[in-house]
Formats: sequence, structure tokens, C-alpha cells
Amino acid sequence: METQAEAVTPAPSTAGTVEIYDTTLRDGAQQEGMNLSVADKVAIAALLDELGVDYIEGGWPGAVPKDTEFFARAAKELDLRHARLAAFGATCRAGAQPHEDPQVQALVDSEASVITLVAKSDIRHVERALRTDGQENLRMIAATVRYLAGLGREVVVDAEHFFDGYRYDGEYALACVQAAFDAGATTVVLCDTNGGMLPHLVTEIVTDVRARTTGRLGMHAHNDSGCAVANTLAAVAAGAEHIQGTVNGYGERTGNADLVTCAANLDLKLDAVRLPGLAEASRIAHAISEITNIAPHPRQPYVGASAFAHKAGLHASAIRVDPDLYQHIDPVAVGNDMRMLVSEMAGRASIELKGRELGFDLSGQPELLQRITTRVKAAEAGGYTYDAADASFELLLRAELDGGRGPRFFEVESWRTFVEHRPDAGPTAADSEATVKLRTGHGRTISTGEGNGPVNALDHALRGALLGTYPEIEDFELIDYKVRILDSQQGTDATIRVLIDTSDGVDSWSTVGVGTNIIEASWEALTDSVTWGLLHRGVEPR
Repeated sequence: METQAEAVTPAPSTAGTVEIYDTTLRDGAQQEGMNLSVADKVAIAALLDELGVDYIEGGWPGAVPKDTEFFARAAKELDLRHARLAAFGATCRAGAQPHEDPQVQALVDSEASVITLVAKSDIRHVERALRTDGQENLRMIAATVRYLAGLGREVVVDAEHFFDGYRYDGEYALACVQAAFDAGATTVVLCDTNGGMLPHLVTEIVTDVRARTTGRLGMHAHNDSGCAVANTLAAVAAGAEHIQGTVNGYGERTGNADLVTCAANLDLKLDAVRLPGLAEASRIAHAISEITNIAPHPRQPYVGASAFAHKAGLHASAIRVDPDLYQHIDPVAVGNDMRMLVSEMAGRASIELKGRELGFDLSGQPELLQRITTRVKAAEAGGYTYDAADASFELLLRAELDGGRGPRFFEVESWRTFVEHRPDAGPTAADSEATVKLRTGHGRTISTGEGNGPVNALDHALRGALLGTYPEIEDFELIDYKVRILDSQQGTDATIRVLIDTSDGVDSWSTVGVGTNIIEASWEALTDSVTWGLLHRGVEPR
């Protein structure tokens, strides 16, 4: 039996105008290749709360066992300061009452204070997917909202396929919105479920809905047209006061609106929200990337590693005078930082700024700057790239400052590799051997290493030769390895570039090597990596 709806007080907004609703744990988790454990979801929820969103949609309890477990654990383990947990589910089935529907009851049992219902708002979906008629769908919406609101829950209704439905039959789509509001929904979210809308269409439709309704409207955009963020902002400009999205734009197909990009625009550009954790957005976005095991996109707006990276010499000249001349915001506002990229496009201003970033004051030294610039351009013409290898550039810079020598922790006498093919060996058996001969302050060392491939063997041999003198390298670990053939038309005689990322568990750094074969290029990048790592550990040559 349905109970009488009671007034529900909406959650306070981050700024009083636009609510931020995150659906990373539900809609974002539908991304291909993403598989979040319950522990992953709990950890991400804590980060989202730190960011300062108003709502965190935890999933679909009752329909997904992991989501049911998440809400049970969240009640015990999460101490949310900013956000409220929302449980996602559907309206009651056709012909059923909400209190009799197990799926609706699972939403109640989740103990979430906010319940988000997905409701059909496109008459075609009502008739073909739900296999019922328009009036019954309106009853299902109203009855379910009224039942949950009567239990004291805040009810948000996601009007699924709203924009497509509005363009097909606008009056019916609006009737669904009104039915939800009349039954006690605090917010009705207009969903571009197929992601095909363009900003001008969103503006027209939201403007019309806003003029014909009085409740709070929201926007849920998918990115299939590449316009999810733009469509979200267009909806806000037309009167929406609630936006939904996912961190890093996660989601099925091409993803959802990137919530951090939307929130940063609303906060920094439109003064429509005040996100408490915006200054930590870069760290939080990258931390969530680590949990999802999906590499962060370096060109992601605001929080990407390249979001404030400058390569052209013309930019650098202006930035040296005033950083704001080529940056739309101060990177610190989102926890990011400006980076100068050194490349064949670099001028002396780029080198000076990059040196300053690395802790070297090169101002007032035009001859030195010119030597470094000339050397960089010559090296890049030969295949090197320093915009992705800061550590190698720093070693080059130190060498020029030191009269061409630079830091020397060891002197290489020779190295060689040997590859053996054994048809009867298993796929994980070590098939390569390397020998490294070098000198340190402790004398001459010869080390042999085995590995899966010649580069892996060289890495082991180099470590073996150095560990006795420099035990600090025990923590060094190669975390990424990239190979590029630079002049593929030369076939097997092509120039090879290798980029290596190394970590000591705290910091990571990138080095580059170039050669006529992959082993030679890899050796250069490996030795640069060890040298830079020791240098930044504060180790003196021994």
C-alpha cells in the first residue's frame, strides 16, 4: 500500500545553484575493461567526497550483488563529509505496486538517503522496451516516487532518453517530467542517453522544459557526439541546477561528461559552484585512475599532465614575461602545474624556463642558453625527444653546465648481449644473457644478468654491477618501456628511439635513448635512468 508523500529537503549544493552528482561507481563502471571491486568502490567514494561532490551514486543494489555489498560496507566504513550516497534503480514494473516490487524494496533496504530512479521518457521505449502504454508508464513513475518520498527518501528521477523522446513526442516527455515532480521528486534529470545531442539542441529543449516546469532540472550527458561537457554547460545556462558525470569521463562507448572538467568550468569560469576539493582535483583524478587501472589521459582538460605544458618557443617567450598570457587559469587552482617541454621548437626562452622548473637559474647567460638550444635541436633532429624525457634533458643541461661532462657515477668499459632460442623452453623461460663491465670508485666490476629478452637481461646485469657500490638502486623499477621506429622506410636499418619510465616507489622519471638498434637505444635510456635516480637521491659518486 502506498503512503502519503512527505516533504523532502534536498541536499545542500556546493554553491547554492548547481548540484554536482557523480556516477563514476555506476555509469562510469560500465566502461569496457573496467571491473571495480567493492574495495575499489569504497576507496573511490572516499576520494569523491574529498573532491566535494554533492552526491555519489554507489550503484544498483538488488540488481548487482557487488553494489548491494557496497552499500552495506559504505554504511560502516565511509565517513562522508560533503556527499550523500545515492542508490540507483528503476521504477516499479508495469502492473505492479512499488511496495510489492523486490527491486524497489532493495533500494529501500540499501538505507541510502537518496534514491535515483531511471524512468522511461521516450514513448517509443515505453511501448517497445517496457511493452506497456504511456499512461501505465506515468503511473509507474508517480507511484514509485510517491512511495519512496513517503519513506522520507530524497528522490531523483533520471528521465532516460529524454532528448530523443522530446524530439519525437515532446508532450509525452514533458508529461513524464511533470509526473515525477507532482509525486515528490526533488530533481528530474534530463538524459542524453545516446549521447547524440549538440549544444544548441540542448539549449532549446532545456529552455522549453524550464519554462513549463518549476522543479529542479538536471543534465546527464554522454559523449558520443564529443559534446558531453559542452552539452552539460549548455543545460546549466538554460536553467539546469544539477549535473551528472563521471571522473575522467569514464563510461560505456565514448564515456560520460567528465565531471571534473564540468565542475572546474562551473566553478572557475561561471561561478556556479564552489567545489571544496577543486585544488586537489589533479591528485584525486589520478588516484582514481590508479584504482581503475586505466592510464590517465595526459591531454585531459585541467588535470592532465599536458594540460599546462608548453612547447612552442613563442609561447615560452611570452610565459617568461607573464604566465597568464598563455594559460586560461592558474594551474594551482586544480592542483596541476605548468610544464615547459623542450623540443626542436624550443628557443632560448623555453630552455630558460625549463631550467628554472628543474631548479637552475640560466638567466643572464645567453651563450650557455644558445649552446643548450643548439644541442637540443641537433639531438632532436637525430631522433631524440625531450618533451617526454625530462630526466634525460636535465642530464644534458648538467653536462653543459659542467663543461660537457656531467655527473658520472660509473664508467662503462663494455657491454654485450646474447640471445638463445630453445624450442623446448617454456614461454616464461629466460632466453637472453647480458654481460656488463664497468668501473666505479670501488674498482672494476663484471656482472652477468639473465632476462626475458636482451633489454631485460641488460637491466639485470647493470643492476648487478652497481648494487655493491650503490645499494640505493635496489628500489629502482622500470615501469614503462616504449619503442618507436623513426624512419621506417629504412626497414631493419631504421633509427630506433626508446623511452623508459622508472620509479623508486615515490617518484618517477623518464629517459630517452636513440640508436641504430633497439638494444643500443635501450642501454642509453637505462644508464640515464640510473644516473638521474642516483643524482636525485642525493648520492655522491663512489
